[in-house]
Amino acid sequence: MRIRELSVPGAWEFTPRLLGDDRGVFLESFKASEFEKAVGRPFDLLQVNISTSAAGVLRGIHYTENPPGQAKYVTCVRGAFLDVVVDLRTGSPTFGKWDAVIIDDVERKSVFLAEGLGHALLSLEDDSIAHYLCSLEYSPEFDRDLDAFDPDLGIEWPTVNRNGEPLEFIRSTKDAAAPRLAELPRFPGTSARG
Repeated sequence: MRIRELSVPGAWEFTPRLLGDDRGVFLESFKASEFEKAVGRPFDLLQVNISTSAAGVLRGIHYTENPPGQAKYVTCVRGAFLDVVVDLRTGSPTFGKWDAVIIDDVERKSVFLAEGLGHALLSLEDDSIAHYLCSLEYSPEFDRDLDAFDPDLGIEWPTVNRNGEPLEFIRSTKDAAAPRLAELPRFPGTSARG
């Protein structure tokens, strides 16, 4: 497995070795010993989520109040996604910085993001399926959202799908109404207090 830390500290890309023959392909998408060696900590699995998305579906930016925070290990089992990680840790030197990885059913990369990081997935193909390992069970009282199109973040979203056709963004009502970074009272540089 090849492992690379992203430009957002606490986020990692995992590229498995694909073992293929006339039967298909086999891979190890997660291996605790390799994960711990790279990241320096174990992954405490408490919940597994699966989502299916049409091309253009943009889920996020989602994050969990930290503490307690929620770490995620995200894999695409079918189709393709742009997986975006945003540093939302108060006081972090890379606060507001983002990085992205294409996760798909070809290279089978996974992305790990530590507690305090925001996460968004943009589906690049119809019926794309994402598989999430989560370190915290869903806790709506800690669940938060951030506007994926906030110009202060400047995320470079693709304009075409996996086949090169124009991409129309589809967001939930909740995600479309999410606040911008400057509107969040808990972050540096804002005047409001929560």
